[in-house]
Amino acid sequence: MAEVRKIKTALISVFHKDGLDELLKKLNEEGVRFLSTGGTQKFIEEQGYDCQKVEDVTTYPSILGGRVKTLHPKVFGGILGRRENEGDREQMAQYEIPEIDLVIVDLYPFEQTVASGADEADIIEKIDIGGISLIRAGAKNFKDVVIVPSKAEYSVLLDILNKKGAQTDIEDRKMFAARAFGVSSHYDTAIHSWFTK
Repeated sequence: MAEVRKIKTALISVFHKDGLDELLKKLNEEGVRFLSTGGTQKFIEEQGYDCQKVEDVTTYPSILGGRVKTLHPKVFGGILGRRENEGDREQMAQYEIPEIDLVIVDLYPFEQTVASGADEADIIEKIDIGGISLIRAGAKNFKDVVIVPSKAEYSVLLDILNKKGAQTDIEDRKMFAARAFGVSSHYDTAIHSWFTK
């Protein structure tokens, strides 16, 4: 099994944009293509980089007040498709699903929203669905995909890019996957704790 994977396409969907500019600069220098939605896409373009809209890939608009943006087979197929599985590769070609090699997510700030004393409706809207699903999908397919599950990991990826260019080995990807499930677990625990109070 080829342990080294090249990063060609990055899906970026983040709440906090701070610290992202440095990472975008390095990824752009390495020739990585950007794919994004909404505010993140606008931020990427403001930095001067080309960015394909997720909507152009899925042919679906962002719907239900932004609740459904990335939840689509063309996005999740691109993350979960196993690069060395012939059946997966054939289906990805058949349904025109692009390979997504890097997923960068920073979740809606659920805990901060609760701590701010916001009302129930605002708190509910800060339960991230697309982001947490992207994190889990990227982490599950760590053999092929790099998952950066929060802004705390931006510098970790930047360090790898500076050392190795736009490629990672299996140990890097497994390390990010472990951190991703840590983020996911912490997030769900915070939501569970709010619901059971």
